[in-house]
Amino acid sequence: MDWAQYYADLTAAARAGERLALLPDLFRQFYQAFIEGERWKLYLKGLGSTYQLTVIALLIGVALGVVVAVIRTAHDQQRLGHHNLLLGIVDRLCRAYITIIRGTPMMVQLLIWSGVVFASSRNHTMVGAFGIGINSGAYVAEIVRGGLMSVDMGQTEAGRSLGLNYLDTMRLVVIPQAFKNIVPSLANEFITLFKDTSLVTAIGGSEMLYYAKAIGTKTYSVMFPLLGAACIYLVNVTLLTWLQGKLERRLRQSDRR
Repeated sequence: MDWAQYYADLTAAARAGERLALLPDLFRQFYQAFIEGERWKLYLKGLGSTYQLTVIALLIGVALGVVVAVIRTAHDQQRLGHHNLLLGIVDRLCRAYITIIRGTPMMVQLLIWSGVVFASSRNHTMVGAFGIGINSGAYVAEIVRGGLMSVDMGQTEAGRSLGLNYLDTMRLVVIPQAFKNIVPSLANEFITLFKDTSLVTAIGGSEMLYYAKAIGTKTYSVMFPLLGAACIYLVNVTLLTWLQGKLERRLRQSDRR
């Protein structure tokens, strides 16, 4: 008898048996992660929380970013020889804000907000939304400022010549024209924030990754919960990217008209 061949056949059979035994175990893990106890509803609940966080953070970021962008644009567009001291001080504060926020990791900022500034708060989810919104404001400020600066200075001068003050000129003349340049970038910022909300889990906030990790703790297996969360993120980001593309095409068509 060829003992070497016999041993090789036994080894191959054992490995085949292990692979066959692995299939029921994978199905069991899949069942526990998504079907048992209707745990798929937790993923949907986490998805809803993720969108809620994203919208709140974007609203904070847009509100803060527009204010910072208008201040910086007003400072940069001052006439030669006419410099407002107060505007100069506020502009320096805005520059410092943008530099600090863009120069430090978002995770560190969230830990500071949750562990230092709002250490006594138990609503970690809203703290996370606030922290992400403050972070987003620095990037939105540059997006809005770029859009405002892209409008010809003659439009601002025309508004001032009609008797409008600076804020009314911005509100009625400049911002409507810059809107088309700003919206696509804001849509991209929304997609970025949608993914960044996963960082809120690190400070105890509730969103999709939080529920996926909770399911993994119950099933003693994190593979399928994390894969499920990743697939949900991928599907939603793909959908949002498709909608962003449609929005940009619509804006280009309106420009041609």
